Parts: sequence; C-alpha cells; structure tokens
Amino acid sequence: MSDYQSIWLMLAELDFEQRWLDIDGVRTRVAIAGPEDGQPVILLHGTGGHWETFAPTIPALSDQYRCIAVDMIGNGFTDKPDYDYEIQVYVRHILGVMKELHVERAHFIGMSLGAWVSAKIAQQHPELVDKVILMSPAGLIATQENMARIRAERTKAVQDPNWDSIKAMFNHLIADEERRLPDLIGLRQAIYRRPDTLATIDHLLALQNYETRERNLLSEDQWREIQAPTMVVASGKDHGEYQSTARQVANLIPNSTVFEMPEVRHWPHFEDPEAFNPAAVAFLAE
Repeated sequence: MSDYQSIWLMLAELDFEQRWLDIDGVRTRVAIAGPEDGQPVILLHGTGGHWETFAPTIPALSDQYRCIAVDMIGNGFTDKPDYDYEIQVYVRHILGVMKELHVERAHFIGMSLGAWVSAKIAQQHPELVDKVILMSPAGLIATQENMARIRAERTKAVQDPNWDSIKAMFNHLIADEERRLPDLIGLRQAIYRRPDTLATIDHLLALQNYETRERNLLSEDQWREIQAPTMVVASGKDHGEYQSTARQVANLIPNSTVFEMPEVRHWPHFEDPEAFNPAAVAFLAE
C-alpha cells in the first residue's frame, strides 16, 4: 500500500463544491471548481457514469478554468425520468445546465457518450462552444457486437450489483489493473444499487438498440460541420470501434488534431492523467 490511490486523494487539496441543480424538473448533480471568472469547461462522462470520472482532470484544469462536471440526465446520482435518453435529451439537459449557471460559451471535454453529446452540441450550437476534446468518441457508427456487449455488461451489473460483476465491467474501460480503483467500483455499485437505476436501465441503454442508435448518429456531413478546434484522443488499447471512430472523426472535423495515447483503454484521462492533463491544458490554451 505504499502507493495507495483513491479519488478522494485526487480531490483532497482541491477547492470545489458539489451542487444540485433543478434542470426542467430533473435534480442534477454537478461539481464545480476553479475561478468564478475563469473560462468554463464542461466535462461529460460516458454511459452510466458520474462526475468523479474527471477527478484526475479537474485539479489540473481548475487553476485557470471554471470546471463544471455533470452527472448527465439518467446517469450517476442525477434523476432518471421515465423515458429513453437519446442524444437530444442529453443535449437539452446540458444546455439547461449552462443556462442555470449563466454559461454563455464553454470548452467541452467528453468521453464516449459524453464525446457524442459534446460533438452534437458543437455541431448544432456552434455559438456555445469554444474548443472540444473528444475521448473514446461514439456517434459515427453502430456495430451490433459492441452494442450487445455494453447492454449485457451493464444489465448484468445493475440486476446483480455485486463487487465482482462491476469490477469486471471496468476491465473493458481501464487497461491498467492498478487504475481500476476501489473508489470507482464502490461509486458505480452505489449507483447501480439505486432503485431508480434498476427501473430505468432500459432507458439508459436505449442507444444500444440498433434503430435508436442509427437515428441518433451524426452523419459524416454533420461531423464536418463542427467548426470548433477539436482534439481527438486515440486510445491504443480501446475497443476497435472507438479507435476507428476516433480516427475517422479526426479526419472529418475540419480543425482537428489527434493526441496519441497508445497504452490506455476507454478512460484515457483517468488511466494516464500525467499524459492527458498537460496535453489538454496546452490545447485549450492555444
């Protein structure tokens, strides 16, 4: 235990607050850090996630930026209303958060589902977006195998939220065993044990249905419409679909660059913050 790691240690010296917002009747959990007059950065997690996903990221950014990490609608400890969570549902929710916090423009950092939502906001509302960082991006293609895997893993973990089933889920998200922290597993277990999570798991996994996913994808032309400067993180050990999507969207977005992280899987920022954080800070500061 000479090199003990935990989410709390990442945040222990950070001046931040956790807050609950009412966004169109949805009780929404957010974490906010950084100077009040700093340029806002909105951080969006992946499917079933929560703001602590960005615990290694926020301290590095909050010296200069106003970091706003959100438990998106239907995820984490935020309310889970009784309807499917398609991309426009997430977009409306995040726009509501921006309005509530008086954010006129922001940088966006999104992972997986969060990258998909960030890209859609950048394509649909360019006036709201400065720069974008996309990690393990979804939203370009739909493959039955990957959707079936995600649905099976998440459904099993929610129906039987024991430690081993949840830990196994993280094997696909983080390559380095030492970074699959007990804190992460415990947080996800607490979320999956909630009655509202079990009641709405099909709504959360709506985008793992082929027809639903297809109608929510951004077309190649829509990816090309994204004008915000964009950094796409290429995770070398991620699933093939996400590696392929990262390369393709980087080619489609006009003002984009690729940041290579060959030794990480689906959570690059969490697995290797020593590489990700300086690159993100430098990109946003350009």
